Amino acid sequence: MKRSDKDANGTSFHGHEIMLTRYMLINKIGEPDYYSDHNDKVQYEWICETEDGDVFTIYDWKEYKPYNEWTPINWHIGGHNKQVTEQALAELKQLFS
Repeated sequence: MKRSDKDANGTSFHGHEIMLTRYMLINKIGEPDYYSDHNDKVQYEWICETEDGDVFTIYDWKEYKPYNEWTPINWHIGGHNKQVTEQALAELKQLFS
């Protein structure tokens, strides 16, 4: 998995999440592509792609609270279909193992 400059428009949640801290994500994949305040449905989002080149996103969903970089968050994985998000989850688990 790697960061991507591909268009993530149309990606959505297909039931896959991963528990990490924001620090862990920034440390392994860099600063988020999107940041907003705690009043938005998404505060942080990264755009990545699988080893096969399929785009996916990692984002917090409806946290609606400020949190620090050490707070464990259940991050959503968005993709164009369930197979992409399954592959992304497997690659993320490998990256953080």
